[in-house]
Amino acid sequence: MELQLPRGMRDFPPEEKILRDDVIATLKEIFELYGFSPLETPVVERWEVLSAKYSGGEEILKETFKLTDQGGRDLGLRYDLTVPLARFVGMNPTIKRPFKRYQIGTVYRDGPIKKGRTREFYQCDADIVGSSSPLSDAECVQLALDVFERLEIDVIVKINNRKILSAMARMAGVPEALTDAAILSLDKLEKIGPEEVIREMTERGINRISAERFLSGAQDQETLKNSDGYHELEPVLNFLQDPRVVWTPSLARGLSYYTGTIYEAYAKESSVTGSLAAGGRYDNMIGQFLESTEKIPAVGISFGLEPILEVLKEQRRGLPVRKTVTQAYVIPFKRLLAEGRAICQQLRRAGIKTDIDFSAKGISDGLKYANAYGVSFVVIVGPDEIAQGKVKLRDMRSGEEQLLTVEALIEKLRQ
Repeated sequence: MELQLPRGMRDFPPEEKILRDDVIATLKEIFELYGFSPLETPVVERWEVLSAKYSGGEEILKETFKLTDQGGRDLGLRYDLTVPLARFVGMNPTIKRPFKRYQIGTVYRDGPIKKGRTREFYQCDADIVGSSSPLSDAECVQLALDVFERLEIDVIVKINNRKILSAMARMAGVPEALTDAAILSLDKLEKIGPEEVIREMTERGINRISAERFLSGAQDQETLKNSDGYHELEPVLNFLQDPRVVWTPSLARGLSYYTGTIYEAYAKESSVTGSLAAGGRYDNMIGQFLESTEKIPAVGISFGLEPILEVLKEQRRGLPVRKTVTQAYVIPFKRLLAEGRAICQQLRRAGIKTDIDFSAKGISDGLKYANAYGVSFVVIVGPDEIAQGKVKLRDMRSGEEQLLTVEALIEKLRQ
């Protein structure tokens, strides 16, 4: 048997997983700074939930992994974390609103594979359910700006409103029934270019003159400022007042459930051309899951962990890569394994991530092992050191060595 991964899936060795966990920790910290609480939902959802009218729409269903359980029920792997959130709120209608949650987990799309895009990938979402205030839209964008500032990624955030796109379609003479189709095509503008967008729109049933007008309408910002969509967007822009946030009338977002503000964050000066984070307002989806006429406003943002990591790797190319979380590696002489283990436990109880040389083959082999994994400090436990009530600390980066008591060693490693 040839051992292979399924296409579009990946293993993550420690040197990659450490960086991923660092980014996730940053996201969690900032989500919670903004008052979002954690939620977890299943990877598998019922197919009727994933394919519901106000879910992701026909484009994303083409990329959804469909399953059948032993009872013959149709299921699917979640393609985002927004639909499960809507289902959760629908099943818990008495939950106090606004309900602010974040969720970080794997999602699955059977789509094309490219740099920064795999078929199993993490999404890191923050959503506000139950608020129609433009401040909640602005909070999601500001959260993204803070995340990327912390990660030291220079970004531009493109922002728009779906109602602006609808106004563009009306002005271009696009039939109302084909407005969503026009928006889906426009969403591909940067990927396939204007001529291909026009061709795709005509294939969807829109005449070429209307398609061209729809595309050129994105340049007429002064006219669009009179639309209802811009009147919704303007207070969001006023709350943000940030040069990194740019109104982009051609920004479409392909998912059909968006109803108002939409936004996407892109890295500047990077070979990663896809968005690093995206989201917007979706005021109809949750009410649909409740099968109610009640309108439950919601807005959120989703961070793509994979493209974020691609940007970080690009920025850090040539710099040392962390291969282990270990801060200190204890190397005891063979007859001092018990003493070495006791010291190891003292360090761990002090909160220092510590490993130990189980084999005690010798100092040379231990140092080679620590060096291979890039461990910063080695603690040598030998008979001379033990006789003095001390250990030898070796800084693997500088080669400097010190004789220290365990208490002084802990203080040193905590610096």
